[in-house]
Amino acid sequence: MTWENWTIVSEFILVSFSTLSSELQALLFLLFLTICLVTLMGNVLIILVTTADSSLQNPMYFFLRNLSFLEIGFNLVIVPKMLGTLIIQDTAISFFGCATQMYFFFFFGAAECCLLATMACDRYVAICDPLHYPIIMSRRACAQLAAACWFSGFPVATVQTTWIFSFPFCGSNRVNHFFCDSPPVIALVCADTSLFELEALTATVLFILFPFLLILGSYVRILSTVFRMPSAEGKHKAFSTCSSQLLVVSLFYSTAILTYFRPRSSTSPESKKLLSLSYTVVTPVLNPIIYSLRNSEVKAALRRVIHRTLGPQKL
Repeated sequence: MTWENWTIVSEFILVSFSTLSSELQALLFLLFLTICLVTLMGNVLIILVTTADSSLQNPMYFFLRNLSFLEIGFNLVIVPKMLGTLIIQDTAISFFGCATQMYFFFFFGAAECCLLATMACDRYVAICDPLHYPIIMSRRACAQLAAACWFSGFPVATVQTTWIFSFPFCGSNRVNHFFCDSPPVIALVCADTSLFELEALTATVLFILFPFLLILGSYVRILSTVFRMPSAEGKHKAFSTCSSQLLVVSLFYSTAILTYFRPRSSTSPESKKLLSLSYTVVTPVLNPIIYSLRNSEVKAALRRVIHRTLGPQKL
């Protein structure tokens, strides 16, 4: 294709769920709006409770607070624009807006992958090496690990977003997705993208597959240690502290791996949208529910915070 056939794209059109009827889009708007509000309130509640209650000032809940901040950011990057495409058919997004959305999607996604792996390592040390746990997972070490997780999002987001939006785009500006994800945007490029796709695959392996294998290895060792525990009460406590994260990790990674490691030809755009909904919309709302309802310490702390807040008003 020659330079004369390339056009300057000033905005993109998000196809989103425009193929559905207006009634179904209205129902999806109400559903996703409810999920968004529950996500924000649930994660804010976890941040407030784990900060306010003195019994939750340990590494596990420190990392959980960071996860909640990430989930809030992840949700705000994707959902508001998707709601606009559903209720007022605001499907246009500027070139800069698309790049910004993609940048923060990569940033929060990479940081969350690293943080989930860090949380698995924290549980591994707590269960498999409890005597050295206070030394290994000191306050300084936890702060450094959390900072490293947040910083990990910058290089992948900067490299991939800058590279993608430096390409020339064809005449079509219709992104067949509900947000500016890399595969549907790169499909509009009028240039050889093989080198970028190799880099993207490498980044995917580093930030999705490698953390997943690290988590898998940690929990194999954890389960091996738990099964050797002589006390049934000890086994139950260990399982209760790990089951919540295992459920979150399974939901997040299973859909992310299916989305980014399957060949393009084997997955339709509509099925990719459904898979993307799982880790961009469903998982963030399940995290606070799973970590609160399945965690007796969080529930007890929430009751104490509510009692301290409302108690004086009853006197």
